[in-house]
Amino acid sequence: MAKYLVIVESPAKVKTIKKFLGTNYEVAASNGHVRDLPKSRLGFDAEDDYEPKYITIRGKGDILAKLRKEVKKAEKIYLATDPDREGEAISWHLMEALKLQDKKVYRIAFNEITKNAVKESLKNAREINMDLVNAQQARRMLDRMVGYRISPLLWAKVKRGLSAGRVQSVALRIICDREDEIAAFIPKEYWTLDANLTIGKGKKSFVAHYYSDADGKKTVDSKEEAAAIEKKLKKAEYNIVETKRGERNKKAPLPFTTSTLQQEASKVLNFSTQKTMRLAQQLYEGIDIKGQGTVGIITYLRTDSTRVSDEAVQNAKEYITEKYGAEYVAEIPAAKKEQKKIQDAHEAIRPTDINRTPDSLKDSLSRDQLRLYQLIWKRFTASRMAGAVYDTLSAKIEAAGYRFTTSASNIKFDGFMSVYSEGDNEKAENAFLLKDWKEDAKLSFVSLESKQHFTQPPAHYTEASLVRALEELGIGRPSTYAPTITTILARRYIIKENKNLFVSDLGEVVNNMMKEAFPSIVDVNFTATMESLLDSVEEGQVHWKTIISNFYPDLDEAVKKAEAELEHIEIRDEETEELCEECGRNMVIKYGPHGKFLACPGFPECRFTKPYVEKIGVPCPKCGQDIAVRKTKKGRRYYGCVGYPECDFVSWQMPVDEKCEKCGNILVKKGTKLVCLDETCGFVKEAQKKDE
Repeated sequence: MAKYLVIVESPAKVKTIKKFLGTNYEVAASNGHVRDLPKSRLGFDAEDDYEPKYITIRGKGDILAKLRKEVKKAEKIYLATDPDREGEAISWHLMEALKLQDKKVYRIAFNEITKNAVKESLKNAREINMDLVNAQQARRMLDRMVGYRISPLLWAKVKRGLSAGRVQSVALRIICDREDEIAAFIPKEYWTLDANLTIGKGKKSFVAHYYSDADGKKTVDSKEEAAAIEKKLKKAEYNIVETKRGERNKKAPLPFTTSTLQQEASKVLNFSTQKTMRLAQQLYEGIDIKGQGTVGIITYLRTDSTRVSDEAVQNAKEYITEKYGAEYVAEIPAAKKEQKKIQDAHEAIRPTDINRTPDSLKDSLSRDQLRLYQLIWKRFTASRMAGAVYDTLSAKIEAAGYRFTTSASNIKFDGFMSVYSEGDNEKAENAFLLKDWKEDAKLSFVSLESKQHFTQPPAHYTEASLVRALEELGIGRPSTYAPTITTILARRYIIKENKNLFVSDLGEVVNNMMKEAFPSIVDVNFTATMESLLDSVEEGQVHWKTIISNFYPDLDEAVKKAEAELEHIEIRDEETEELCEECGRNMVIKYGPHGKFLACPGFPECRFTKPYVEKIGVPCPKCGQDIAVRKTKKGRRYYGCVGYPECDFVSWQMPVDEKCEKCGNILVKKGTKLVCLDETCGFVKEAQKKDE
């Protein structure tokens, strides 16, 4: 009979871990959390020192009953939940729910599900870390406070089914602020001048880029200025005035953390953050490998750390030496610069065995599992390799008082790039110049090309760039990025089109209300400070109830104030002049999951509805019919002619009933400005403020 009981979170781990431990051990799963705050109420009393009132999660009674039976038979109990704050809290909840206080109970944690790691964890068994538990309790209660106190206000103000969240509301604001930046951006014209030249008697040409005039002015702002410079340069002599040769090292990348894995998987594999985490969980929990059985093939997937164990470093060194040569091994291990908000509880995400190459697992993994594993394997292997080395040349060229620059590079030693190629890796550029270039060489003019450009607005957020922004701002933690983005997509606050994230009408309404009624909740700095305080709880420096007791009274006051103000707002359905085709009543505007639509006010007797066309009172510049607010299939707003498809006028910015003073085209709104729809015209004027 088994003497020892090991309790893990996921049933997927049970078989694997039991195989490692043998007959003396019984392994059972809790299926995640077994206790939580009740769904029907807040779950704590401010008058009772904010003590949380936990209950058994519905459906977990049978699991707990089975675990109690196993507990009675066991001499020792090992709580082997995930090696993070959440896992520590689950272990504590199991201890409380199973009443294990009088038993021999030990907490064990392992970053990888391998025989060595599991057995080593048993040798290093410890007590439950209450600082980690309290940090998780504090986060859970803060999230509950924000969600349960603010969401009902959204129901009253906007519509039922909406929600607010401590991290999701800030993420929504970040996206909204970026959309406002893009909408208000005024493009500025500039020109580039590129000279095609040859060196000596060579037939190969290279490009030299315009750098500045004799006075140091670096920008060319108009067609006229570009034409004047071009006229002088076509007849000028081009002379080398300065040359620099050198060597540049490109450092190997660091191994993956949760956020960098999500970003790279989005960029390279086009995976959503949710998909990346789901696949990584499968690779961590265990894959059935032919001839080896079930084994975890990557380390724990929720981490901010780039640290790597000594054993993994040594194994990587041996593998790289054998496969590529000793010169490819990194002399000094790559290390991430210190960050204030880093959680260095685990290792970086890496393969559990570097010798388990992606090729060797082709028959054991699904296509997407293999692609993600390959990314992780290549990145880790590259992180233990020497940097790439480039031979470089940079030169300045003078012609008619104007300065041009050119550069050349060639890979001297490929280093880590023999394994892992990032999207922004430099390619060899003008490599022939490294050999042909001489300070006194004669340059021959071939041609000159001038191009008009316009400055570009900030890019729309993608899932990858939003994760990067959240991490840089210190908002949320590795485990929260994917669920945060998934939630605001599911609530239809944002729309995803071709990787880009756009704010929906509903998202704008929710964000504006949150900014007005709860400015601190959606304040980036406030949220980052809160995250830092929660990390202090984890480090044992701050008592968790201090944070709760400081936060809740202010939230309570803000909610009561908003409730009082909202009582005076009566949200009526807006009546229109459109008549119901079935009963003749004036139809009203309603809000549905996909935006506005027209409905008969006689519901439920009359159920007639029709699409709502929101005209903006501006004639189409192409055909004279009305311009209306339109939406893409996924819900992104744009402006188009009601005569579509006969008339194809569209604009992402809102047109106004005013013509451009320069070219007669239609003007569109960009923030507080009106700009010409034709970018090449460049006309801009201040929009007149209308009295409300």
